[in-house]
Amino acid sequence: MPAKLTCVEIPATTTPLYSIIWLHGLGADGHDFESIVPELSLNKAEHINFIFPNAPVQAVTINGGMQMRSWYDILEASLDRKVAVDDIYQSSTLLDDIIQSEIDKGIKTENILLAGFSQGGVIALHTGLRYPQKLAGIIALSTYMPTTEQLKTERAACNNEIPIFIAQGTMDPVVNPQIAKDSFSRLKAMGYPISWHEYPMQHSLCMEEITDISAFINRVM
Repeated sequence: MPAKLTCVEIPATTTPLYSIIWLHGLGADGHDFESIVPELSLNKAEHINFIFPNAPVQAVTINGGMQMRSWYDILEASLDRKVAVDDIYQSSTLLDDIIQSEIDKGIKTENILLAGFSQGGVIALHTGLRYPQKLAGIIALSTYMPTTEQLKTERAACNNEIPIFIAQGTMDPVVNPQIAKDSFSRLKAMGYPISWHEYPMQHSLCMEEITDISAFINRVM
């Protein structure tokens, strides 16, 4: 893992008061969700720093050991997709550093929102629910959470009330919708204020989902 991540950034056009850190999926990069920014129609858009980190390049076992941008190794393409949990913790530490760099710019932690798609959603959930200072919210798209068992002892009390937006495509061939629903149910059972949204799509985003994401961000910011 690198010491620091490179990022694609869209800085606030006036005084920065908020930050949205958005993590891409397997094999993509920080440019993947850059184009979503104008589509979100956010009330505080001019005050928001958008940061899109690039995942480290590493070998991915289920892709024949091919080197690609990946937040963690996927060891087998089973229903629950066995993963390298140590990699998740390492990527989470790299995300912590990006959060800290936003704090160093004067952004309050409660104005920092984490978002992620697929693998990126895993890291957003894993990091946000353990983060030792209050965050604004978490958006987890087409994803699940392989570290809910560890979360029982590692959760940060200051983020017990963090709003969580979970979205899933009902025809997703990559992340089984049932695995996503199971993660949602486990987090709900742990008392988190979490909302479930599903859409008739595959492993992607749709316009209805973007509208719902926009409403969520406008509510928490």
